[in-house]
Amino acid sequence: MKHNSYNNKFVFLKEPISFNKYTDKSILQFCLGATLYMPGTKNILGKILSKSHNLPTSLVMDFEDAIEASALHHAELNVLDHLDKIDDALQRNQIVTDDLPLIFLRVRDTHQFTSFAKKIKKHQAEVLTGFVFPKFYSYNAFAYLNQLEQINAELGVNLYGMPILEGRAIAYKESRTAELQQLHEIVEPSKKHLLNIRVGGTDFSSIFGVRRSMNSSIYDILTVRDCLSDILNFFNRDTGDYTVSAPVWEYFLAYKQDNIEKLIEKDLNHSILSRTPIINEAVDGLLREVLIDKANGFVGKTIIHPSHIKFVNALQAVTREEFEDAEQIVNTEGGVIKSAKSNKMNEINPHKNWANKVLNRAKVYGVIEDEKSFIKLLV
Repeated sequence: MKHNSYNNKFVFLKEPISFNKYTDKSILQFCLGATLYMPGTKNILGKILSKSHNLPTSLVMDFEDAIEASALHHAELNVLDHLDKIDDALQRNQIVTDDLPLIFLRVRDTHQFTSFAKKIKKHQAEVLTGFVFPKFYSYNAFAYLNQLEQINAELGVNLYGMPILEGRAIAYKESRTAELQQLHEIVEPSKKHLLNIRVGGTDFSSIFGVRRSMNSSIYDILTVRDCLSDILNFFNRDTGDYTVSAPVWEYFLAYKQDNIEKLIEKDLNHSILSRTPIINEAVDGLLREVLIDKANGFVGKTIIHPSHIKFVNALQAVTREEFEDAEQIVNTEGGVIKSAKSNKMNEINPHKNWANKVLNRAKVYGVIEDEKSFIKLLV
């Protein structure tokens, strides 16, 4: 897989790298980008085996909220059949590992995870990248993590877990700090198997009976913003052990390719911040939110519609100015120096954590000239 490859004529200053499930975790945790959720009952085998250019680079087949309980058995059979046929295509050299998206399964709960673990075979597990754990609380975290460890040991594979932090224990202010502290302590010994921390923006909104509109962002909802802020405080600290993915954008509205081509010379950042219309309300809202996601340290985003993939992934790319600043910071011993563009100061020690993350994003999503280049990536 390779990000931001929609426009074959686009010239990167630094090309994105190719990656697959075997890429080192220190880089792979930055590779998820726009992660597309879909029902476990959906048939996407044709797109995977045909190597469709619209294929997401990371996807989650869902056994939880996206299906009714009565459809669970069908969903499990469908997923296992997908894994069988993908493995068969790999064995026949019809596809190679680099052609595969990062494939995750969102289990329904700890009981279904335990049950499903008994059904999955080694050759099927080797197609997967891991599992997503919904409603990951301090009281069930050990069950999720222990089952993951057991699958890896019994099948001799390396599957990752991605907990979703959501629910009332985090939503309610009086219990949030203690719950997050407990969760951090519980997952710390298992962090080598945790590829990403995900957040339940819709779940938090539901608890408070609110919902963002197309013209606002999740950060405009004060109670939800507080939850997200505290999750980042615990899991986005300077150790670099975890990456946190931004909450789902839940609107999809069709757009025409012509709309993008007419905007090729626009400065995307300026247009977004000035609220100048770009594509349409839904896409513009998504772009605005992704900029805020990035500013707060989120990497990638949950999405529910394929049309969102290119927008989220394009905005993960790194501009020349960011890249030059980051390289300058990591290659300097200490102190304070003027940036390459002479428009800011780079404090070496305070900015080093930021610089390392920028360089990792640069490897995965590429380096582009400036903000105007974001739009050109999409054509």
